Amino acid sequence: MAERSTKPYLIRAVHEWACDSGLTPYLSVKVDENTRVPAEHVRNGEIVLNLSYDATHKLTIGQDLIQFSARFGGVSRECSIPVAAVQGIFARENGQGLFFPEESQVQSTVPPGMQSSSPEKPDDPKPDSPAPGGRPRLQVVK
Repeated sequence: MAERSTKPYLIRAVHEWACDSGLTPYLSVKVDENTRVPAEHVRNGEIVLNLSYDATHKLTIGQDLIQFSARFGGVSRECSIPVAAVQGIFARENGQGLFFPEESQVQSTVPPGMQSSSPEKPDDPKPDSPAPGGRPRLQVVK
C-alpha cells in the first residue's frame, strides 16, 4: 500500500486555522504545465493566491488537486493547482503557516519513512537573517 502524503492534510489544516482566526490564507504555487492559473499574474514561475472563502468560489482542497474559481481584474477564472505544485500556505497578516520542501529534493535526499516537515539546517550560520526575496519563512525556535 502506497503511503499517503501529509501535504494536502496540512494545507487544509492551515487554511481552516487561518479562516477560523479571521486571517487571510495565501497559497504560494510553483507554476508548471499542470497548473491552471491566470498566466498574466505569474512572476518568475510562481504565483501567490488569496485562498479565502471571500475570494474563491467552489473551493475544493483535494488529495491531488486544489480547484476553485476566483475573480482576477473583475473576470471570473477557473484555477486548478496540483498539490505537488504548492510551495506553502500562510496567513497574509502575520506570515504564519507552512512552507514545503521541493518534492524532488525530499525524495532524493531523505530515506522513505524518514521525511520531516521541518528540516533542520545545522550548517546555517545566521538563522535570524531575513529570507531572500522577502518571502515569509518559518523557523524552529528551541
